[in-house]
Amino acid sequence: MILRDSLGTYGAKIGLGAGGLFAWWRASLASWLPPRWQALFGWARDRLLLASDGAGLQLRLERDEGILDLAQLPLPDPDLPGDPLAALLGPQVVDLPRWLLLPAGSGLRRRMLVPAAAVDRLRDVLRFEIERQTPFEAGNVVYDARVLGRRADGQADIELLVVPKASFEAALATLGPLATTLAGVDIAGPGGVPQGINLLPPAARVRIADPWRAWNWTLVAIALLAIAAGLWQVLENQRQAADALEQAVAARSQAARQVGLQRQQLLDAVQGAAFVDSARAGRPTNVEILDELSRRLPDNTYLEKLAIEDTRLTLIGLSSEASALVPRLEGSPLWTSPALTGALQPDPRTHRDRFTLMADVAVEPGAGRQAEMPASTTAEPAP
Repeated sequence: MILRDSLGTYGAKIGLGAGGLFAWWRASLASWLPPRWQALFGWARDRLLLASDGAGLQLRLERDEGILDLAQLPLPDPDLPGDPLAALLGPQVVDLPRWLLLPAGSGLRRRMLVPAAAVDRLRDVLRFEIERQTPFEAGNVVYDARVLGRRADGQADIELLVVPKASFEAALATLGPLATTLAGVDIAGPGGVPQGINLLPPAARVRIADPWRAWNWTLVAIALLAIAAGLWQVLENQRQAADALEQAVAARSQAARQVGLQRQQLLDAVQGAAFVDSARAGRPTNVEILDELSRRLPDNTYLEKLAIEDTRLTLIGLSSEASALVPRLEGSPLWTSPALTGALQPDPRTHRDRFTLMADVAVEPGAGRQAEMPASTTAEPAP
């Protein structure tokens, strides 16, 4: 959509979209700023109006407060080089956009309805409507249009303004060298107020360079770099925090594993000690076994080897009563099932029989099992 700037910003057009939205936002922001600030940022909507009556040139200054008459000058001499207004106007006025203001009766006006979608290409659409709406051919006129409003039925109410090219060029010729300095050509309306159109072809318009454009782009670039640097710093801080947290978690996990391993080792040691104590409490000691053997074996019996392996008692020796050893050893509370293994072998040197006798050390039922139960019920795996 192409709209006429309601604030009269050099008769420029504001289109919907990124550029139009920015222009609307800038115009709205500028309306809140004092005039000096608007001039400082290059957002002032002032423009210099040139009106020719054939005998002289009237200079008028258009501002937000209204239109101010500046001076009445003679028509410039086309043979004189340079800008004839540079020596007459101050620097704050001479650099303003210059617009030629044609008399109200210079053009033909036609109000018409067009589809709202056609407003985006209003000039292209009206190029084909000139010959239907006016008695002129499209090549013999200069034209422009302004949007008066939009309707609920999807149509837009516009006003077409057409000026014959011959009269338009004649009006430009009266300006002499000033014709090449114009930013636009408008038509006076009621009370001499410009209508907000621009009849000057886009190729012939002088565009006033914004002195703050370079600074604005520089500030935008700096702001973008600052935002990017800030975002990068935030991301870097988050990464560092995540790394620190990961290291802390790893350190605590390692400490937890060490604690779990030490706990398991301590639990194993406690369980082992308990198992040994339980096993010892449920079986006779070696001293008790030796004492019991010394009381039960006859005096003519000598032991060459006595071995206690787990619950197995092994006796190897010489005896004159080897066959009677089993009855002597039976009935002891310290062992069970005594029996000779192998055949008796006579020893010619001592005239005794060599024997091998084995028995089972007596162990109380359940001895050594109480310490094994907690290992499966209280032990916890290390984290």
